Amino acid sequence: MAHPLMPKATAIWLIDNTMLSFEQIAEFCGLHQLEIQALADGEVAPGMHGLDPVARGELKQEELDRCQADPSAKMVMAKPDTPMPKARGKGARYTPVSKRGDRPNAIAWLLKNYPELTDAQISKLVGTTKPTINAIRDRTHWNTPNIKPQNPVGLGICSGDDLEKSIALARARAGKVHAPGAATAPDGVVPVNQPDAAPSSDHPVAMPPAPQPLPEPAPEAPTEPNASDTPKDPWATN
Repeated sequence: MAHPLMPKATAIWLIDNTMLSFEQIAEFCGLHQLEIQALADGEVAPGMHGLDPVARGELKQEELDRCQADPSAKMVMAKPDTPMPKARGKGARYTPVSKRGDRPNAIAWLLKNYPELTDAQISKLVGTTKPTINAIRDRTHWNTPNIKPQNPVGLGICSGDDLEKSIALARARAGKVHAPGAATAPDGVVPVNQPDAAPSSDHPVAMPPAPQPLPEPAPEAPTEPNASDTPKDPWATN
């Protein structure tokens, strides 16, 4: 149930200017009945000025009169006369100005690698129009000689998750099986956290030579002590 924009100020005005019960005011303003009692006693929000809900278009005078005559009735908010804004639907993806020159390359890549994608899906992924997609498909685009298919994920135009979802949906509609992660494979654009592939056995990689053991040093021959080096006994007789 909708409530007034400023419930306490509205409750103060209804307390001072109507014969409504505290229960009716609490129900209309979305407050507890004890809060209404505290507002009436001045214990809460002292000095606050009341706001007239009838003048603000939140309550009809007829509805106010009806509820004053019947203490058990519940007041209902008036419907606004001004039209409510409509929620904007999800349209084509916004593409930054710096990336718009890469859109034809991304469209050509999608048409080449995933022809099962519909024009609406490509338009949502890349942020383009159907006439542009048809012109690139029919090679009637004004810049056809310079268009080179490039992965939109690598160009930063769309995310890998969105591309995977669109391709999986298109292939499921066509009765094909789509392997997760294959959307980035045709031109080698792989996720950052994916390890590099091992080198092919057709092209062996030269390995560095194994280190050779060092030769052990030859043992030294024992040497006899020289007679001149032997200390003389001072008590020996000649």
